[in-house]
Amino acid sequence: MPRKEITLQHIADELGLTIQTVSKALRGKPGMSEETRSKIIRLARKLGYMTKEQVDSLLADKIAPYPYVRRRFVLVQNDQSLNHNRLLLKGLHERFWEIGHTVEPVLLPPGLKDTEFGEWAETAGLPYAEGIFIAPRLSVYSLEDKLLKLPVPRILLNYPSPESKVDCVIWDVYEAMFQSVRHLSRMGHERILYVGDVKSQRGFILRWQAFVEAMKETGCGVSPEEHAIVRSASDDWLRQFEAAYRRMQPTAIICGIDEETVPVYHKLTAMGVRIPRDCSLIALLNEQTEHLPLVTRPMLLIREAGYRAADRMLWRIANPHLPYEEIRLRGDFYTGSTVLKLQK
Repeated sequence: MPRKEITLQHIADELGLTIQTVSKALRGKPGMSEETRSKIIRLARKLGYMTKEQVDSLLADKIAPYPYVRRRFVLVQNDQSLNHNRLLLKGLHERFWEIGHTVEPVLLPPGLKDTEFGEWAETAGLPYAEGIFIAPRLSVYSLEDKLLKLPVPRILLNYPSPESKVDCVIWDVYEAMFQSVRHLSRMGHERILYVGDVKSQRGFILRWQAFVEAMKETGCGVSPEEHAIVRSASDDWLRQFEAAYRRMQPTAIICGIDEETVPVYHKLTAMGVRIPRDCSLIALLNEQTEHLPLVTRPMLLIREAGYRAADRMLWRIANPHLPYEEIRLRGDFYTGSTVLKLQK
């Protein structure tokens, strides 16, 4: 069944509902359970149905709502961040599937040299893609620069470096860090230990900057030497973390990087520190993991960033001469079981 022929009646018949109920769900009107609304929206997306408002919005941006050409896009990534790249790819897939396009992951070979980039890009078919999404945490910035110079539309899924001529879509870790510090402050915590790399990635630098500024806002100064921010090539950083913890004796910890949270939690457990009774914990997790209790955390909208980036790519293709923009997605804050309110 062609997508453009999908009507409210098709959705209503498949779910055994009335057209009126389906229409209200898609327009955000009350009068049904959230479960019913969710089923209607999921099926509408699956079938490729769009409301008149959605079609009008796409047409206003010069994007064809029912394209006749099937476009191929690529997500360039490395093997260091496959966990959040999986969520990015899911968001990209969801959006492009709705309108008939495809996106495929392309892995940067480990140790790829600048001099090898041109041959690799040609072999991977990057110059022939309709557009390229550049994942975060490419360890070699020079390779990111080369990707940005390819003569195809690009979307950077990261914070841009100065003078970058590219649209950027990213989940807002700056906001997330402020949420974290403010939550701990409201719960009576002042002695907060930061754990995480603060130098190797732009997003890591921004997390630390936000932590420092948010702590100043609460009236607490930050001395970098007190925090577990030094990194080495081995597992010494966990020993550095333990030393920092014993020096500061914090009432709360913020773990700024997803993959370091489980090691930090297990290290605390091995030290006999009970979370949250002895020390509260907030982590900037990409998603909840079964290896941890329900972690109090800011919600990082990674999958949603992928979905939004797909729309931005189509907009950029349709509007090549308009100014570049940086889009940051702000999430809610989730209260789990790892933060305890201090008794005055």
